[in-house]
Amino acid sequence: MYKLRVGMREAKENFSRLVNEVKKGTEIILTERGKPVARLAPINEESLSLASRLSKLEHAGILEPANRASLKLPSPLPLCGEKAQAFLEEDRNR
Repeated sequence: MYKLRVGMREAKENFSRLVNEVKKGTEIILTERGKPVARLAPINEESLSLASRLSKLEHAGILEPANRASLKLPSPLPLCGEKAQAFLEEDRNR
């Protein structure tokens, strides 16, 4: 990660440009009279909440939001007697 040192006055005048640099992966060290006082850095993707990461993927067009109406499960098949147990055992023995 590339680091850049910027004075407070310059940071105030060029804040938008600095934020664009951070988006590209640059870490900005803000200085006051030559001494470091703050840091602007990209957000680590793992530190975002699951909702934020999903929202970002939806915005990028990678995911589509779930349609709750289409998530209905069909009714279970009616099975009488021992048939359900036989089907289960048959499936487990495969």
